[in-house]
Amino acid sequence: MAVWDDLVGQAKVEEQLAAAARDADALVTAHAAGQPDPEASKMTHAWLFTGPPGSGRATAARAFAAALQCVSPDRALGGAPGCGFCDGCHTTLVGTHADVEIVRTDLLSIGVKETRDLVRRAQLSPAGGRWQVIVLEDADRLTEGAGNVLLKAVEEPAPRTVWLLCAPSLEDVLPTIRSRCRHLTLRTPPVEAVADVLVRRDGIEPEAAHAAARATQGHIDRARRLATDERARARRAVVLKLPLRVGDVGGGLKAAQELVDAAAEDAKQVAEEIDVKETDELKQALGASQGGRMPRGTAGAMKELEDRQKRRRTRTQRDSLDLALTDLTGFYRDVLALQLCARSPLANTDVRDALERIAQETTPERTLRRIEAVLACREALDRNVAPLLAVEAMTMALRD
Repeated sequence: MAVWDDLVGQAKVEEQLAAAARDADALVTAHAAGQPDPEASKMTHAWLFTGPPGSGRATAARAFAAALQCVSPDRALGGAPGCGFCDGCHTTLVGTHADVEIVRTDLLSIGVKETRDLVRRAQLSPAGGRWQVIVLEDADRLTEGAGNVLLKAVEEPAPRTVWLLCAPSLEDVLPTIRSRCRHLTLRTPPVEAVADVLVRRDGIEPEAAHAAARATQGHIDRARRLATDERARARRAVVLKLPLRVGDVGGGLKAAQELVDAAAEDAKQVAEEIDVKETDELKQALGASQGGRMPRGTAGAMKELEDRQKRRRTRTQRDSLDLALTDLTGFYRDVLALQLCARSPLANTDVRDALERIAQETTPERTLRRIEAVLACREALDRNVAPLLAVEAMTMALRD
């Protein structure tokens, strides 16, 4: 299985990355032989992968990183790098390659300290691989200070270092950084392609796979979760009932509270799974006594961990709310499609009765205002508005 097999519906991007991997392979091979190849010098040392959520930005970056580290003997016979089987490909894809650093954050932002650590690592020569590769999956979460720290490293990288940055759009990255990167834009995968992946790789029944892919509009990870997680399906069902509950003020406020509470419960579940393990591991590393008493001088480390866990819970809650708002936007999109007699397929066919009811009771203009209200709520959450306040304002606007 080639490293590109996990890219779904991205034939153009796959072609570009495969060509770049061949150039990079030729460059390293030529230097190893003491014969630098001018044709291979066009290798780009900084890349920016952009695309909507679910398009596979991080998947594409990791696949490219694996192709850069490919050591398959078939390359000497004209084979393309990125076989997926050799030690370089395999260790990169599973996250254990010594020269590939994959950075993802479960916090709201990436700060200066973490970025400086990455920059220092990027100055090192490869320990055993062909390239030193830094994959930054959440480049849009860099603070302004962190972006300025990263700028110099991206502008003048070490000879054998490659930066792979991922973000939803070009506007989410500092102009000074994106101007020094080669851009690759991914698209939302077709529903049919996502359903096919769920059937082939996850063993999901075709009917359930198509329903999940259609409901999530081509978002691969969400489709897989919806098809395999009963809790995810239950939460989505609750969200899609919200438009029928906002007819009066009391119903709207109650629905808003339930939506925020559900997101908080999601965050709590994640915390229960991770926080206890992290705390126990840190206590053990710091030499806690049998009774749990911590040695002197370790309070700062424990406080830092608690602060990190608190920030992670905040992001998890907001991510859960954002997912619910995405489902809600899809609901009103379907309502608008019915009102305008559009030919585009509906995403939420399982609640068609509710869609038709609201489509008949309202006008396209009101539906557009409701979509704008949902988008305004998402923007408010991005600006750190209190979740309950933002969602209550949205539900009141949905009554219009």
